[in-house]
Amino acid sequence: MTRSKHSEDFKKEAVRLVIRNNRKTKQVAEELGVNNWTLKDWFRRYGKEIHSELVAGGLRISPEEEMRLLKKELADVMEERDILKKAIAVFSRKPKTNTFL
Repeated sequence: MTRSKHSEDFKKEAVRLVIRNNRKTKQVAEELGVNNWTLKDWFRRYGKEIHSELVAGGLRISPEEEMRLLKKELADVMEERDILKKAIAVFSRKPKTNTFL
């Protein structure tokens, strides 16, 4: 298993930037110099926790913003699922055999 070069605090702060400032992961990832997919992974891992902390700390988000965040998370999960389905289909194929040998 490889160790991440970023601390857990760094990852959580990156997620806070996305949530607190209502920004896209791609934009924040570019500014921080990390891969967008990496930040999306951190968002999936820490998003609920950070959101709860910010709300408990007084951050107020509108129902529309909460809906936007939930839709974004759902879209990410659906995209991941679709990629995994395609990978399963590719790796489940039987290898072609050459009948001319």
